[in-house]
Amino acid sequence: MKVLGIIPARYGSTRFPGKPLAQIHGVTMIERVYRRAKLATSLHEVFVATDDQRIYDHVVSFGGKVMMTSDQHPSGTDRCAEVVAKVKEAYDVVVNIQGDEPYIHPEQIDLLVSCFESGDSELATLIKRISLVEELDQVNLPKVVIDNSGKALYFSRSVVPFTKPEARSQAVEQGMYYKHIGIYGYRASILPELAALPKSKLEILESLEQLRWLENGYSITTAISNHENLAVDVPEDIALIESRFTVSD
Repeated sequence: MKVLGIIPARYGSTRFPGKPLAQIHGVTMIERVYRRAKLATSLHEVFVATDDQRIYDHVVSFGGKVMMTSDQHPSGTDRCAEVVAKVKEAYDVVVNIQGDEPYIHPEQIDLLVSCFESGDSELATLIKRISLVEELDQVNLPKVVIDNSGKALYFSRSVVPFTKPEARSQAVEQGMYYKHIGIYGYRASILPELAALPKSKLEILESLEQLRWLENGYSITTAISNHENLAVDVPEDIALIESRFTVSD
């Protein structure tokens, strides 16, 4: 099974313009993500996919592989589809690695790829058990409900499954709630299909791209990660991450 890792990187983030080039302990975020991704033993190659010449030139400067892509892509999935269409080699699986998680664990990438050892997996993503009750009401932390085989049933920014407020603590202790970790794996053969899908009703309501795939009949395999992920959404997050990690991490 040949696996390609792709890190979509836009310059024009609404809340944090130029985010991929922001420095964390003296190293840019995109370089940190790239270096961490290269440590994953399951990936045969890693590309940064960008629409900005500044990011392109920077990746080249630290020896990374990068591809210029359209500035019209509405999502990272669409950007990944363009890369797959352009690369010379054929890949079985593509991993969409978030470019704003500078300390992503390589083991998480390998865990995601392991989902495709089963021949029926079309798409895959990671989830983590929620351990804090206060996380349930965080709208920027999507929740996910899974079936008995680990396939995703639904993603929501709301509390799913519903539980009466007085019973939430017990439900969390029992491991009833999962949060979504935004890393995706796709069978390379279905990427063109996914990129061609129009936005769906549930996707628009929840602002969650993965609902488009579920609404159109695709299955999403999940794997449970024990690692906590820290993403950079706004400039203030840089100081938080620098306080959690050292220069050598």
